[in-house]
Amino acid sequence: MPFNRPILAALTRASFVLPAMTLAIALAALPIAVSAQTVEDDPVVARVNGEEIRRSAVFELVQTLPPQYQSQIAQIYPLLVQRLVDFKLAYAAGQAGGLADDQDVKDRVAEMEKRVIREVWIERAVEALATDDALQGGYKDFVAANPPATEQNARHILLKTEEEARDIIAKLDGGGDFAELAKEHSTGPSGPQGGDLGYFTDDQMVPEFSAVASALEPGQYAKDPVQTQFGWHVIKVEDRRQVAAPSFEEMEPQLRQELARKNVETVLKDLRESADIEITPAGTSIAPSAGATQ
Repeated sequence: MPFNRPILAALTRASFVLPAMTLAIALAALPIAVSAQTVEDDPVVARVNGEEIRRSAVFELVQTLPPQYQSQIAQIYPLLVQRLVDFKLAYAAGQAGGLADDQDVKDRVAEMEKRVIREVWIERAVEALATDDALQGGYKDFVAANPPATEQNARHILLKTEEEARDIIAKLDGGGDFAELAKEHSTGPSGPQGGDLGYFTDDQMVPEFSAVASALEPGQYAKDPVQTQFGWHVIKVEDRRQVAAPSFEEMEPQLRQELARKNVETVLKDLRESADIEITPAGTSIAPSAGATQ
């Protein structure tokens, strides 16, 4: 099966040129524990010298790829399986070569351990601050800062001149159908749809248009045309409604993300305040400084 070269390059980087910790985790994760999945949900995709590789390991590897390639998993799936086979072979070769006792390997593992401990501690400290009260407080702040918006549904007929616009208004005064007149005369892209603009808030339209539309009652059309940078408009408002704020359940993922961003700084600030920290002159500028502390 031919593979797109950029995808192959990304997969190679993700698989073999990952940061040390990520690569080690990927290698260690090859004999995946199925846990919540059943064997039927997590079938064996390959065997290497009798050792099984399951489909869940492929999905783990997908997470190391750039987003644009994660969406192409169906196309690159066979290549992902082959890369996991290569992982197995490389790991076995390293073990056979005694690399488990190699000092370079031990040093890298020690650095990986520091990073994992640091990341897990921060994750757990941040999560501990994401209480129900904190999330509800964030939701109340959001609702207060984003009061219900008023949306209106309107039609318009866009024309090149004021004279043409006034002629359309005269036809409406005589009982003409707005939608049919829009289909016949409007030069705007909504003309074929009877001039229907759908629902919108005032800030989504140019000010001249919004000012007139918001002053009309549903079912009314403007008795005077409105000029904007696009031409002359004849406007009719069909409906107006209040848009309620999204529910807490809808907002919860976003609230958790925003709370996490704030809490990371809170957690780290608390650590700094309780520690004895010295920033030397060499730590304030990348430029060489005379007598810098070594």
